[in-house]
Amino acid sequence: MKIIKKNILTIGLMIPLLFAVSSCTEFLNRPNEDGFNVDNFYQTEDQCFQAVNPIYNSPWYDFSRFWFSTETMAGNIVASGQYGTFTVSSSDGNLINASASLWSVNAYCNGVIENIDMKSSPKVSQTVKNTVKGEALVWKAMAYFYLVRCWGGVPIIHENSAMIASGQYNTVYRATIPNIYDYIIMTLNKAIEWLPEKNQPGRIDRYCAYGLLAKVYLYKSGYGRSGDRNQDDLDKAAEYAKLVIDNSGRTLMPNYEDIFRLHNNKCSESLIAWQWVSNPNWTSGNGIQSDLAVGGFTEFNDSWGDWTAPSVDLQDAFGVTALSKSRVDRDLRRHATMMMYGDHYDYFWRDRTIWGGKPGFDYKGYVIDSLKAKNVNGSGSNCVKQLVGNQADQLAEGGGPMYRMINGLATHLLRLSDVYLIYAEAKVGNAASTSDASALAAFNAVRMRAIPGGTPFTSITWDDVWRERRLELALEGDRWYDYVRLSYYNPQKAFDELKAQRRASYDGLAAFYTSGSTVPDPNTTHYSTSPVIPNPAQMYDKDQGSFIFPFPNQDVVSNPNLLLPPVDQDISQYKY
Repeated sequence: MKIIKKNILTIGLMIPLLFAVSSCTEFLNRPNEDGFNVDNFYQTEDQCFQAVNPIYNSPWYDFSRFWFSTETMAGNIVASGQYGTFTVSSSDGNLINASASLWSVNAYCNGVIENIDMKSSPKVSQTVKNTVKGEALVWKAMAYFYLVRCWGGVPIIHENSAMIASGQYNTVYRATIPNIYDYIIMTLNKAIEWLPEKNQPGRIDRYCAYGLLAKVYLYKSGYGRSGDRNQDDLDKAAEYAKLVIDNSGRTLMPNYEDIFRLHNNKCSESLIAWQWVSNPNWTSGNGIQSDLAVGGFTEFNDSWGDWTAPSVDLQDAFGVTALSKSRVDRDLRRHATMMMYGDHYDYFWRDRTIWGGKPGFDYKGYVIDSLKAKNVNGSGSNCVKQLVGNQADQLAEGGGPMYRMINGLATHLLRLSDVYLIYAEAKVGNAASTSDASALAAFNAVRMRAIPGGTPFTSITWDDVWRERRLELALEGDRWYDYVRLSYYNPQKAFDELKAQRRASYDGLAAFYTSGSTVPDPNTTHYSTSPVIPNPAQMYDKDQGSFIFPFPNQDVVSNPNLLLPPVDQDISQYKY
């Protein structure tokens, strides 16, 4: 594979000199590249931690920009283009960059592990060596977790130097999907052995690894099944999730909306997150806001998210509609997820009283007026999650200066509430429902935070948890992968649900907002004249039994074996 060769050579063996900056004040300090090389760098414990720091952001950058393509496929983002119609091309630039990004993460992680073992000074304690390697292993597992959910069977690149020495990086075969899950589990188990129970704030610890392991087992439980899931895997998912719930010391944030504010980057609810650093070094900062925020949202002329808006179907899920100027939000997560007509956000544009002479802002806050609510995409909503605001907002929350397409807002990949819902779903298992007290406690803890004063559930079904996952994790890059795991054991259910979603825009919405005309009838004006009618079955590979993306053209040219069926491998050959 071209990308494997490139990144093993340029990233895996050159660590820690890439992605380097000299700041000493940020959470994830980077090594200063002046005066260091791989042979003389790992001399102190601080340097060992600095070597792993970039894996918390830089090599993930291109994948983070691909992230919301999957939200479109899941029906959470207004459907358009090839991701909205399930016709993703192997030449698509976003797909190419996403693949390169994930292989870069793997190569970087392998390089850190090898260099810690070979290059670190005797003065570095074994505890620190293990902690650093454990963090790298969790990130490696996360990269493979995305790889298997995107492409199914993929090559296993266990050690950079061994692969280069073998000369097989352009001929390596894919391993099977079960192989990849076993490899991820082996990697996480070793990480759990090495990691401390508590680490520095924002860094990965043992319970972060347990949380990811629980999620991996939940996915694995359905693979190759027909209508049900493997009970042993479900039991393991519940076991590891319960370890996190009972023993990690972490708690849910009282206010859901606070999770996604910059000053809570390292909040108690976040288990694994991209910890972005706002500085002029391009890939270490968060660029997601530019893809999601409406035009003019920042002073850098760097936001073009007018066409990247929450879908009508997601509005339906939250029980709201853009066809009304007055809403009653039963679920507090709606305001934190999508902005709609009349919404006020005191954490955006807190320094402004007016914007360009146009309405849309009041004193210290952002208010959605008719000009922004109608939106060019016709959904009547815009994204909120993943936005930090403008320069004043980032500075007010202690994030340092913002740059064009660069801010410091963390991107949460695994949260405690996700683990709660994993536990609840695993306890439901293959049964029609459960009244298990611990499962109900986990489920209701998540739901009642969002719906204070609501009635707690006394019994839950798989469908209850499925719906709750969508509302809790909407616009966090997770929903498409829920459909991937559903496709493992019930592809028709996945097809039917995706096809039934309301993915097109409202007709007559702009006139409604600007003229105050009669509210349109949602039954007759829901879809545009050219509604999106997706065919998700196009993404389903019957041989692998999963939704998959095509391999990027350039990878296939470099390694034609990627087009061959996966080859079963003995995972016990790999050791850490």
